[in-house]
Amino acid sequence: MPDDSRLRLVIRNLTFRYGERVALQDVSFTVEPAEIFGLLGPNGGGKTTLFRLLTTLLPLQSGQIELGPHSLSDNAAAIRALLGVTFQSPSLDGKLTVQENLWHQGHLYGLLGGNLSRRIDEVTSWLGVQDRLTQLVDTLSGGLKRRVEIAKSLLHKPRCLILDEPSTGLDPGARLDLWTVLARLREQEQMTILVTTHLMDEAERCDRVAILDRGHLVASGSPTELRAELGGETLILKTADAAQLATAIANRFGVEPQTVGNDLRIERPQALELLRDLVSAFPQEILAISLAKPTLEDVFISKTGHHFWE
Repeated sequence: MPDDSRLRLVIRNLTFRYGERVALQDVSFTVEPAEIFGLLGPNGGGKTTLFRLLTTLLPLQSGQIELGPHSLSDNAAAIRALLGVTFQSPSLDGKLTVQENLWHQGHLYGLLGGNLSRRIDEVTSWLGVQDRLTQLVDTLSGGLKRRVEIAKSLLHKPRCLILDEPSTGLDPGARLDLWTVLARLREQEQMTILVTTHLMDEAERCDRVAILDRGHLVASGSPTELRAELGGETLILKTADAAQLATAIANRFGVEPQTVGNDLRIERPQALELLRDLVSAFPQEILAISLAKPTLEDVFISKTGHHFWE
């Protein structure tokens, strides 16, 4: 029998349509065992459709999803048994205690008696909610509720945890706590974790990231690798006439700026020297200018030609 303890998740040539609208177009990437992988994209980018396909809520139309030796098209039940899923929408019953919520979830997976009690103690200990078992869910903070949601998804010992926008509604402190928990699960349980998010700072915490835009995979790699693709630093110029200034800069300095709305973006090493020359050459045309190291937002703009939220 294959060893299911360390399974690679493979997405291959995935395409999905809602009628005439293409939600995903030929998307391929791999999530390595015991890796925290971020699926980053704006609303409407295709994250939710991919999440629903991964969790078998939608049928495959074209392409393939594999988890270890199992193919979704051939054995969806085997893949479901290996997945733990935390949805964006709350799934806890607020009128029940934490323990009652976990008991009912365990029963759905055939867990009973002492085995279920021991497993509840184990997962709530990992997630720091063991002392909340007798507390009504409605009395918990948003961060604690999210931990209980994750505890539910871990009861049946999944090898791959999939979380859809896990920090929705959490304050910054609770978000930080959540990511500490995810890192602990990856390190201590060797669990593969796939997170969908629209937050750049969350994507930065992942080992690797795939960036979706309008159904297309536009970039993938570690945050450091993606930023390094741009190289050097990024200049952002604000101007009243982006096209005219872009032409003037190209003619004067041999540099081709990228136009994004009314902004011009220039990526290059030693950008500080160019900044001084630009301000000197076009003092009236440049309304504001900024210089920074590349971010994942810059990667997204470079790959798509528009801002993340456009």
